[in-house]
Amino acid sequence: MAEVAGYRLTDSTRLADITAIRDRFAERATALVETTLLRRKAVAKLGDLGEVSQWLFTDDALQQATAEPVARHRAARLAGAVVHDATCSIGTELAALRSTAAALVGSDIDEVRLAMARHNVPDVALCRADALHPVSRAAVVLLDPARRSGGRRRFDPRDYVPPLDALFDVYRGCPTVVKCAPGIDFEAVAEMGFEGEIEVTSAGGSVREACLWSPALATPGVRRRACVLDRGEVITDADPDDCPTRPTGRWIVDPDGAIVRAGLVRHYAARHGLWQLDPEIAYLSGDHVPAGVRGFEVLDELPLREKILRQALSQRDCGQLEILVRGVGVDPDALRRRLRPAGRASLSLVITRIGAGAGERSAVFLCRASAANT
Repeated sequence: MAEVAGYRLTDSTRLADITAIRDRFAERATALVETTLLRRKAVAKLGDLGEVSQWLFTDDALQQATAEPVARHRAARLAGAVVHDATCSIGTELAALRSTAAALVGSDIDEVRLAMARHNVPDVALCRADALHPVSRAAVVLLDPARRSGGRRRFDPRDYVPPLDALFDVYRGCPTVVKCAPGIDFEAVAEMGFEGEIEVTSAGGSVREACLWSPALATPGVRRRACVLDRGEVITDADPDDCPTRPTGRWIVDPDGAIVRAGLVRHYAARHGLWQLDPEIAYLSGDHVPAGVRGFEVLDELPLREKILRQALSQRDCGQLEILVRGVGVDPDALRRRLRPAGRASLSLVITRIGAGAGERSAVFLCRASAANT
């Protein structure tokens, strides 16, 4: 491994590098190269969870592994608890939990991943077990059912491995934390009998997951939570949501995806003194931009007519064009190609639907984007 790690394995060198590695290590070359490349990816995703540059992985396991800031956040919520990670895989969650949990054990049914976990987190007690047949008592059970197979996503939670509905049945009444895909159907989860708190988390500008906290672990009075880890912001459905609908102000704000996915746009707007342009659309407006958030300063409002848009962009010497769309059937990439911006300025188009029924219209706001302010 140390020798193969010395090869660059870039697009320009990969063929020659792999040939040399095969000459040196024969049938072990494939595993050595794959592990080396996965370790390099892991450093960016898993950060300081441990000596991840020396860990062992499979490609599917690394894809499903929780990103370091999300794992740290969950471990902080579970601080002081006795935790059993019943789908521990290669040990990512265990690496975060070992510094916060009062006691910790991991298990998995996959012998290969369990062997990798023994290498990756040798200081954690591990055993082989099926998550559908509980082997612990008086512990918070952490569950991360597989949502990928051969690199392809499983969208129906009943197709997870183990299936989500089966996990709910097995652990009914027990304190559980279940990691799910961020796009999971919340209504389908409720139909399966889940009555706890759904937490949607984002990090690095992307929505990372939806996490299901059973009633025993949920915050009283909270059914939905959005956590924006990049700026330490938490919004819940217990917060005020008195958000008016008004015409656009100086700024347009596109809320973080975790806030939108959790259905907490109005709560976020109420906290920051913003308002909606339309009660069914997630774009917000206001006379200021919340701290740490990127905003779009409105320069003009235009109709959704390409000739007029092209003229407006030309007049402002636009060359780099960002297009955001909600509620209107517009392909941003195709529209950008047709508008052919060729100047030097960087501008944004925010395209949205306003109104409903006979009063419905498409509005285009020509904007100048700000950096995330502090």
